[in-house]
Amino acid sequence: MKPYRGTAIATGVFFLVAAIAAVAALALYQPALADPEYVLGAGADTRVLLGGFLEVVLAASVVGTAVALHPVLQRQNPGIALGYVCGRLLEAAVIVIGIVSVLALVTLRRERTGDEDGALLAVARALVAVHDWTFLIGPGLVIGVNSLLLAHLVHRARLAPRWITVLGLVGGPLVLASSTAVLLGLYEQVSTWGFLAALPVAAWEVSFAVRLLAKGFTPPAGERTAAADAPHAAAAAARVR
Repeated sequence: MKPYRGTAIATGVFFLVAAIAAVAALALYQPALADPEYVLGAGADTRVLLGGFLEVVLAASVVGTAVALHPVLQRQNPGIALGYVCGRLLEAAVIVIGIVSVLALVTLRRERTGDEDGALLAVARALVAVHDWTFLIGPGLVIGVNSLLLAHLVHRARLAPRWITVLGLVGGPLVLASSTAVLLGLYEQVSTWGFLAALPVAAWEVSFAVRLLAKGFTPPAGERTAAADAPHAAAAAARVR
């Protein structure tokens, strides 16, 4: 897997950038989400716009992980590898829809005249609701499927230690089940249960990224055996000569 060292580094960087951008963006535009009356007040436009920019970076990084990994994953299972790319594209698209709804709040606040505050507040609440649903579907339902697909391929090919892939194999279905529970109204997404369900997927992505940056992909057993036998074969050939 030495020829894929660059791929491993790029993938690790994309995963870490996505994780950092996701947390930073949510913290930055939280004022616009926490209170729909944001559109009626002074606002925190710079924070919200910066958060929107980071969400775009997040979406690009999400796609980047799939594109970077595809040459490696398609060697294991072309169909599932393509499914992972499509899943990441869908995830990124949902994220972008969510951030556009938040950025629209900035436009509403800036163009407010003061004569239509009731209607403006109703629209603001609708836009926040759109973001909340995209946050559930993208980083919830879709990411659960994507994590499971990737962890399955990485585990099957032994491209990373098993303890790392197990995090994805467990975390993917867990966050998918949790998001489904939120969808059905069993509990809120921002809750203790939602947080606990999201931890394994977060740990999977971060640990996989750090592993790729530090050591790259783990070579398949056949390649490791061939590499170990190569010096002995060379020595035997030299003796024959």
